[in-house]
Amino acid sequence: MFLIPCPWCGEREESEFSYGHEAHIERPKEPEKLSDAEWADYLFMRTNPKGPHLERWVHTAGCRRWFNVARNTHTNEILAVYLMGEKPPKGFARKSAKRAKS
Repeated sequence: MFLIPCPWCGEREESEFSYGHEAHIERPKEPEKLSDAEWADYLFMRTNPKGPHLERWVHTAGCRRWFNVARNTHTNEILAVYLMGEKPPKGFARKSAKRAKS
């Protein structure tokens, strides 16, 4: 277990939160024009790094607000917390995951 600093409630145990998946996934502007493979990439393909990762979390047992976290997935160290709609802190860039070509 690790502690997550909620921007509104302060530091709380991980069990009070729910993971909301990778942060900064942009919805396609014209989804009807995507191929099935492109739509599947949008829906299912995510990065899974061992190290720094940008994530969305919600404080389900507290204020119920969403926020973003930069977290090291190897050590669970929280590197930064920032609000929804804000850009990631400098030095953190989202890398897109793409389906392997067969």
